[in-house]
Amino acid sequence: MTSGSDVSRNALLATQRRQGIALVLLTMLLFAGYDALSKYLARHYPVPQLLWVRYLTHSGFMLVVFGPRMGWRLVRTGRPVLQILRALLLVAVTYLFMNGLRFMALADATAINFLAPLLVTALSAPLLGEKVPLQNWLAVMVGLVGVLIIVRPGGSALQPAAIFPLGSAICYSLYQILTRRIKGSEHPVTSHFITGLIGVAVTSLGWQASWTMPASYDLGLMVCLGLLTGVGHYLLIEAFQRMAPATAAPFTYTHLVWAVLLGSLVFGEAPSPGTLLGMLVIAGSGIYVARHA
Repeated sequence: MTSGSDVSRNALLATQRRQGIALVLLTMLLFAGYDALSKYLARHYPVPQLLWVRYLTHSGFMLVVFGPRMGWRLVRTGRPVLQILRALLLVAVTYLFMNGLRFMALADATAINFLAPLLVTALSAPLLGEKVPLQNWLAVMVGLVGVLIIVRPGGSALQPAAIFPLGSAICYSLYQILTRRIKGSEHPVTSHFITGLIGVAVTSLGWQASWTMPASYDLGLMVCLGLLTGVGHYLLIEAFQRMAPATAAPFTYTHLVWAVLLGSLVFGEAPSPGTLLGMLVIAGSGIYVARHA
């Protein structure tokens, strides 16, 4: 017989799960909006300049939101080397993906980048010493087939630019591996803030020579890049306090849906049947791995 306390606890968990799902769905919309803005701005401005404004705004947002309550804990870390490596990988992720968006359709680049969760599965065996079941290896292979369906002979994605989102996916998988290495020993807000600071430092070395003075409207859009990612990562932190990442994973693939819609509405990029099929294959493989993690 179920007690009243068990019923109340189950109801609370169900409410938290619904809240977490809503936060993840909203985050995917924000991230897709970031990608669309990146594609628009990268056509007119140097990528290092865009990333500098993005990371500066991101860091400023987190400093305002979390600085008053966390103080020096915002930057205090016991794993400085791993934090720096993790941050450098994320800078590489954003640089490579934004360059890919300059030449590729939004949906194609986003779909290829979603190979990252599957690469995490493949890399967790040699880098983390985890045992990966055979069915998960098969899911990784199916995901690679999904990428090949998108980057098909005669297809729009079959071009040198496809190496950018593929490189982004590889770097992002390594970034997630390092995130798992520091999980539990570092506050997630601290990790995100340090990532922003390293991003500002690295991109400060590369934008000055190619700086293009933006129009006031475009400068506002550049600031939105940082706000979208800053708010998005904050919402993910809140979501993962309400639900397990494996539970949230299937809902992250709504990012692909938004990529198709925004690519079509904003840039007139109608996805081909092959792109849509490849997306479904990649998403299905990723969801399978997430559900059996």
